Amino acid sequence: MFEIIALIVVVLIAAVLIYATTKPDTFRVQRSTNIKVQPEKIFPLINDFHNWAAWSPWEKLDPLLKRTYSGSGQGQGAVYEWDGNKKVGTGRMEIIEIAPPSKVLIKLDFIKPFEGHNIAEFTLERNGDSTNVTWAMYGPTPYMAKVMSLFMDCDNMVGPQFETGLAKMKTVTEK
Repeated sequence: MFEIIALIVVVLIAAVLIYATTKPDTFRVQRSTNIKVQPEKIFPLINDFHNWAAWSPWEKLDPLLKRTYSGSGQGQGAVYEWDGNKKVGTGRMEIIEIAPPSKVLIKLDFIKPFEGHNIAEFTLERNGDSTNVTWAMYGPTPYMAKVMSLFMDCDNMVGPQFETGLAKMKTVTEK
């Protein structure tokens, strides 16, 4: 009887591991909102990491969050490193490309609780007297992340945070 149960467990684990290989090699999480101001008013909130405290949803999750700024003050080459509790983890962001006032591309390196290397992209599209702001994160999906994706959905975990951040950005800029 024990052998049958052990065999069933081994077969189930193997099935999960094999099924994980069929998952996509990349991921993308994206959210958008419309803000009733011009892109020139929004762009500095994204392009300067010192301004992220006003709108980033992760800034409020750890009151003792340690922040380090380096590189250029803003724009390409600006660096922001953080070290926080288990809700925010440890990581580093560096602005690698800008196209004022319509795009900011950020290299995003997570160190803890899980290592990950992704890109965060903000696009701002003028729409009459307002701006469509899109916040996206994308990158590779290593094998272990594929296995984890069978039990946790990245879009459901990160998407609501993006929505919160965009809503706060809207509140801050539309004042």
